[in-house]
Order: sequence, then structure tokens, then C-alpha cells
Amino acid sequence: MREQPPAYTLTDNIQKMTAPWFLLFFVLGGWPWVLSLEKLKASPDVVQCYQGLSCRLKENDFLCLLGGIEPIKDPVLVPTKLQTEVVLQCREESNCDLCVRVTLYLTVQEPRKEDPDEGGLQEDAELTSGPWPRNESLEAEVILSFKDFLSNRCVLVEVEVSPSMVQPGQNVGYLVFDCFRAPVGDEVWIWSYTQPRYQKELNHTQQLPDCIKPELWNNVQSCWVLPWFNISAEGDAVQLVMDVSAEQNYVLFLYWNQTQGLSTRFHEVLTGPHNITVNNTDLVPCLCIQMWPNVLDAIRNSHCPFQKDPRAHKNLWNQSKLNLTFSTLWGETALSWMVKAPCPLSAEMVLCWQPVGSELCHPLPLPLPRENVIVNTLQHLPMLTLHPNICLQVWSRGKPQIQKCPPKDVLGPLRDDMLLLETWGSVENHSFCAMEISGCTPLPSLAHTRAAFLGKQLLQDLQSGQCVQLWNATGTLWACSLQKYTHHRWVLAWLAFLALAACILLLLLLNRDGMKGWLQFLKEDYRYGGAVRGRRALLLYSPDHASFERLVGTLASALGQLQLSVAVDLWHRQELSALGPLAWFHAQRRQALQEGGVVILIFSPGAVALCREWLQEVGAPRPPAPTPDTFAASLSCVLPDFLEGRASGCYVVACFEELLPPECIPDLFHSVPVFSLPSQTSAFLRALVGPGKGHRDTVKAHATRMGQYLQPALEECLQLGASSSL
Repeated sequence: MREQPPAYTLTDNIQKMTAPWFLLFFVLGGWPWVLSLEKLKASPDVVQCYQGLSCRLKENDFLCLLGGIEPIKDPVLVPTKLQTEVVLQCREESNCDLCVRVTLYLTVQEPRKEDPDEGGLQEDAELTSGPWPRNESLEAEVILSFKDFLSNRCVLVEVEVSPSMVQPGQNVGYLVFDCFRAPVGDEVWIWSYTQPRYQKELNHTQQLPDCIKPELWNNVQSCWVLPWFNISAEGDAVQLVMDVSAEQNYVLFLYWNQTQGLSTRFHEVLTGPHNITVNNTDLVPCLCIQMWPNVLDAIRNSHCPFQKDPRAHKNLWNQSKLNLTFSTLWGETALSWMVKAPCPLSAEMVLCWQPVGSELCHPLPLPLPRENVIVNTLQHLPMLTLHPNICLQVWSRGKPQIQKCPPKDVLGPLRDDMLLLETWGSVENHSFCAMEISGCTPLPSLAHTRAAFLGKQLLQDLQSGQCVQLWNATGTLWACSLQKYTHHRWVLAWLAFLALAACILLLLLLNRDGMKGWLQFLKEDYRYGGAVRGRRALLLYSPDHASFERLVGTLASALGQLQLSVAVDLWHRQELSALGPLAWFHAQRRQALQEGGVVILIFSPGAVALCREWLQEVGAPRPPAPTPDTFAASLSCVLPDFLEGRASGCYVVACFEELLPPECIPDLFHSVPVFSLPSQTSAFLRALVGPGKGHRDTVKAHATRMGQYLQPALEECLQLGASSSL
């Protein structure tokens, strides 16, 4: 039994293994030469003409190199279409050479001459003698030239057109030349023109098949002695299986085919078959393989089989890096970048804007520039002013692959600015929009967003020169500061808080009994609040109607008095408008669960209907299409937590028993504690505190007080809810 040959890795690790061999052309899929090649009997060069043409092949090829024929006063022939086809020219059944067949289509055209003033071609009426048609045939010389890396030759064909076909713009037929012989795997260039040359030549590049094609193994003798490789894949490991006899020496060359040359990954003379494992870091789309016998001027087998491999593309992006630099280019400040990658990338560079407090960077809309990426080359984008919130993204296949922002030590931290895009219409009318998470909001606008709310002030700041111009070409980018508006909001909030506190103190002083009760409440709250102080609670509910929202707000206020850190969308309208319901929910939920908090689901008839619609229960009532709200947006995250068993310890379910019986809550949500309010308020509060915390009497006292707070709002909800659309 023959011994298994050694296997080499690209890092010279020797492995011994047996693997199934798969033919490379099965792995490659859409190989360009999958059809059988036509076989021709070996013969001297032959030319044939069809339709209205007759032709003759001249024997002396060097005549086609002569030029300078004077223009004539007759119509001329020009080539209009050039096609090539690879065929086999065989001396014997299995002794063939590759050959390139050329098909050339010709058209009658009036004489033309070069115009030195216009640098092109134009018709010359003086050269045309007499009206058409004429009862004369038309003759011309057609030149076919062929060139590869090692040789070149040309062919001269005399062509004649019958008198009936001599019409301007008439397609008179085509000729077929058999054929130009070329080496296996070669790339050849073919071009054609007619004498006199009244039109630019036609040209074509033809890639000949390599010995990988099984049909060539059986018919081309030069492929009989060539070594070849197969590809075997087991899991993430990719192996090259060398299909070479044990006595044959051959060269294996692995390289990255880069735009600026080749990067060698492996080059070694081997003997006999081997299994070579490709390193994961070397597996990229431009990884190519060459093999040839270790003899002088040997034919080489080469191919790049990983161009469509998903693993190779994933490795390529993992190894690609984006570098940013800032420079002065032609007197202007420039944002420069370079994408370093092993292979060329089909990608484009996109500017994006990252607001303060957001992890997302939003691509700037057209007509802002988007540059094609040229790897390992420094590219520039002139900017009037650099801004720390302007970042770069590399987009490919419809999504960002790499993102890079300016370092904080260069341009400073992110600024609380609003980015405005100014564009011009057909009548020089200006339009403005502001970059937000939801897109570019037109200004002025009636939308419920931060930019729309401050739209008039931002436009006034722009007109008064308070905004900074960042870029000006097909559109103009402006950065307008929002710090003064943020400062104004805080001042108003503090004034409102101080006024409210003064009113409360005045009322308590006027009512001493109320003062005593309030102090007692603070005492009890201190005893109980140590158990829950600072614990986060996110309240989710369906806004069935206004009175139900006031009931939920009363519940949230009561929980806030217990020193719970309560988040409910009623108290975050401005932030909710800026971020959107889903983004706001994700941020609040992540913060609550990371800090050991709890998510409270308040069920109502509207919430039950939404859940059943999501769960697609049979016969579930479909509510009218609501405006987007936090509860509806959160179901895409909440329902998977319950369906996959992750809700325990993180969620609590509650309902108001006079509005919705607990048994109407879908069974899926009964995997966590379910409470009816206000009858089970004590148990509800103990669930929020957690096991082993708080005092029973204090919890009971707070439950009683919470029930007193909730009762008026619940009665109002019962009275007004009957006339509202649920």
C-alpha cells in the first residue's frame, strides 16, 4: 500500500490527512468555457465571405503592415462589428491546438476625412463623385491583426461588394477567418480596419481557456503533463489537493492579485502530491493559484477560484482598515482617507453625521458626494470646515462595512449641533432640511421632531451668520449650534420647578394637618425607600384613550414617590419625538435591565388586541390602525423575550381589574407575575421591591395610599372610556 504523501500549510505546518477530491470546475460553478469547443481539421488559413461579399486571402502577411494609401473618390467599406470564438484545430483526433476564429461585419460608408480643427472625422462632400447608386462594384482591403504576449501577426483580405449592395449605410455581409492559433490560457488582442482607414479600428480582447477544462485534457497535448489542483473544503478549512504524480517536480505559487501588483503568499518547488491548507487570513477574493512543471518556459495553470466565496469576502472586510487624515490641499482644508485592503473593493465612501448621545451615524443624502473607493490610495474630499460629528463610512452591497470618525484629540468631542442641507431648485429657490434619525426633515415643517420645533430659529441663525459652512458644491452643508436652546430649556425647567415647590410649601403651611401627614409620609418613605431607591422601572402601556393615559400617569407618579426611577413615554415626549418609539424603548429597556430594573407591562383592551394581532391568534379582533406608540413598537422585542423564556425576573404584568379581567391577558404573559390593581397593590409593590427587602407594614401603608391615588383616576377612566374608541 502506497504511503500517504505529506501535506503542507502556507506556514509550513505539515499535516497528514486524507480528504475527498473534488474537481475544481465543479467548485467554481459558472466557468466561462462550459460549452464544447468546435473541432476543425488542421489546414492553412481560410477566409469565407457571406451575403453580398466575395473575398480572397493574400499570402504575404507583411503587405497588411503597409499604410498611407491616398483617399479615393468612391464609397468605402468600414468594419462595424468584430466577434471572436475559441475553437480547436486538430491534426489528429487528440492532437489539437487552441485557435481564435474571427467574424467581421462590414458596412458601406461615404468617404470621410479628418478635420484638424475639430479633432475628429467629418463627411467630405468633395470626395464624392456623382450620385448613387452606381453600377460599379466596391473593393477594399481588410486587415486583421493578432497579438499575444509572445508573438503577433496580421492577415490581409481583399473584399469585393457587388454593385447592387453599394448603398450608403448598407450592411453588405461578413467574413469569417479561420484562424489565429494561440497558447493555452493566453490573453490575445485582435483588431481590424480597412484600407484606406476612414474609421477607427475595431478591437477585442479574448481570454483563452486554461487546462482546467476537461476537454483540453483529452485533446491538447501540452495539457497532458501539466500539474493541477482540486479544492476540498471541510468546515472552515480550505485545502488545495495537488493532483501530481510522486515523480514529478512542480512549482506552486499562491498570490494576491492586487491592483498595484502581486503579493506573494506561498512560492515553493514541490515533488509529488500534497494537501496544502490555506490560512484563514490568506483566503480573500483575490487569492490566485498558479502551478507549472519545474522546467524552463513551462505552460502555467492559473486561476482565482475564491472571487465569489462568502468566507473570502468576510475575511477581506475583517482585514480592511480605514485611515483618516486632515491636510491642506490647494489652499483648502481637506478630509483625506485611505482604505487599506488586500484586494480591490467594490465600494463607495459616504459621509455620515453622528449626533450627540447617539451611537448611530446617519448617511448624508444626495447630492452630497459619494466617492468610489480605490484601495491603498490616498483620496481627498475638500471641506470648508472640519467638524467632529462628520464621519466616513465605506458602503458595499447596500450596507456600511467600515466606519471611522475623527479622533477627539484632533477636532474635539462631538458637538450639540444640527446639520442643515441647503439645495437649489430650477428657479434658484433654496430649500433646507435638517439631518435627524428619521431622515432629512424639511424646514420649516409641522412634523413633531426636534428640528421642526426649532426650524424657524435655525433658519434665522443661518441668515444671521451664526452657522458654520462645512461644504459647498452641489449643495451646502451648515452646522448650527443648539447649545443656547438647550440652556433656555433648562432655565425654564428650573423656574417651573422652583415655582411648583413654592406653591407646595405655601399650601402645606396653610394646612398644618397636611404638613404633619406629609412629614409622616416622608418618614415612611425613608424607611421603605431604602429598599427600592434608584431602581429603574420602565412602564409600557397602550394609549387607548386620554383618560387611560392619565390613569397610567397617576400610577407612574405614585411609583415615583416610592423612590423608583420610573420611565414612561408620557414624561419623555420631546426625546421620543427625536429618537422615535422603537429607539427610545430600546435605550430605556437596555438601561433598566443592565441596572437590575424591571419592565412593567400594563394591559388594557387595546394592548390585548395588539398582542393578539402580533401573535396571529385565530379570531383575534383587529383594532383600528393606531398612531405609532411605544407599546406597539416594543412588541417586536417584548414578544421574543416571552416566547424564548427570557422574561422571568425582568418583566411584571399588571392590569386594572375594573377595565380588564386578568384572565383576558394572553396566556403567553402568565409566565411572569400578573397583578390586578388596585386589589393586589401590596403584592405588586413587593414584586417591585424583590424578595427579602422592605417591611411588610410599610408596603401595606404605601399600597393603601397608592390605592387612594389611583381611585379618582380609575373612576374618571370608567366614565370617559365608555365613549372613547378602544
